[in-house]
Amino acid sequence: MYWYQQTPRNGLKLVASSATWMQNSYEEGYSKAKFEISRDKSDHSVMTIKNVTSEDAATYFCAASDR
Repeated sequence: MYWYQQTPRNGLKLVASSATWMQNSYEEGYSKAKFEISRDKSDHSVMTIKNVTSEDAATYFCAASDR
């Protein structure tokens, strides 16, 4: 599962990726402390943004891959 953030100023950026067989992997500038991702053994995943501020204003997308 891939999580993306899209802001008008910066376009689409990858926040993190997760899979059932590995720990979540965060891109530079993003962290588990701010963007918590939970995923069960199925393909259900939730990203929670903690301590939200106006800087977090964006559209967030998730994408799945069967690879």
